[in-house]
Amino acid sequence: MPSVAGMDVPLITLNSGVTMPALGFGVFQTPPDDTVRAVEAALATGYRHIDTAAAYLNEREVGEAIRRSGLAREELVVQTKVWITDYGYDATLHAFDKSARKLGVEQIDLLILHQALPGEFELTVEAYRALERLLADGKARAIGVSNFMPDHLSRLMSGSTVVPAVNQIEVHPYFRQSELLAFDAEHGILSQAWSPIGGITFYRDGSHGSTLEDPVIKEIAAGHDRTPAQVMLRWHLQQGRQAIPKSVTPARIAENFAVFDFELTEDHLVAIDGLDTGVRGGPEPEQITREQFGRPIPED
Repeated sequence: MPSVAGMDVPLITLNSGVTMPALGFGVFQTPPDDTVRAVEAALATGYRHIDTAAAYLNEREVGEAIRRSGLAREELVVQTKVWITDYGYDATLHAFDKSARKLGVEQIDLLILHQALPGEFELTVEAYRALERLLADGKARAIGVSNFMPDHLSRLMSGSTVVPAVNQIEVHPYFRQSELLAFDAEHGILSQAWSPIGGITFYRDGSHGSTLEDPVIKEIAAGHDRTPAQVMLRWHLQQGRQAIPKSVTPARIAENFAVFDFELTEDHLVAIDGLDTGVRGGPEPEQITREQFGRPIPED
C-alpha cells in the first residue's frame, strides 16, 4: 500500500499476513445520506481502510463512495461486521452475501463478528466457523471479532481453528481495557480501537466528561501544537493499536489523519494511561442478547 500525498502511513501486519493502515475510518451512526460524502472526504484525505457494519445500515453508501473515488480495489481495505441476528453457520454465510452485494465487492478484506452472544455462545461459534469457511474460500482476506472479552475469546478459540486477526473494542483514555489489550497481544490479535478519541464519553449520555477537554490531554496537545484528538490518536498508534476514528466533517476528518509526523514521549503515554476510569461507555458485552439487541438486516 503506497504512501498517500507524500505521507508514509504505517502499516500493521495481521496474524494472517494481511497488511492494513494503522489508521482507519469509521462510519458508526453516520446516516446513509452523510456516509457517501464522509467516505469520499476520507478517501480524498488519504484514508485507505474503511470500517462499516451490517447493523450500521450504510454499507451500500460506503460502496458507492468507494466507486466514486476511482481508487483501485487493491488500494483499499474494506471491513464490515456480521450482526447477531445473522449468527449461525448458514445465516452467517448469507450475511456475507448481503454485505458483499451492498458494498459492491466480491471479497471483503476483513470480516468480523460484531458482538459475542454469551447466552447463546454456540451460535457465536457457528458464525465464526462460517467466517473460517469464507476465509478458506478466499471470500474474506482476514476474519476477526468485535467487543469480545478474554473469556469470550478463550471459548471461541477452543472451538475454532483460526485465531481472530483483530478484536475491535472500545478503547480511549477514559476506558483503556488494559487486561483485554494484554490478552489480545498475547494471542497475536490486533486490538482495533473504536471511539478512539472517547466520543462515546460525551455523546451517549454526557455523564463521563469529555476527553477533548481533559486538562492532561490538553496540556500535552498544547506542547506539541496539536489538538487533543490528534494526541489521543497518536497514543493509540504508539501503543500498537489500530484506531478507527469517525467524523462527517471534512476538516475534522483531515485533522484526525494528520498524526504521523509527531511523537509522544513515554511520560506522555503513561500520563494518558493514567486517565483510565474503568467506566465503559458502550453496552456491557455480557449483556448482549438477541432479544434485546436483535434487528433484522435487510437483503438490499
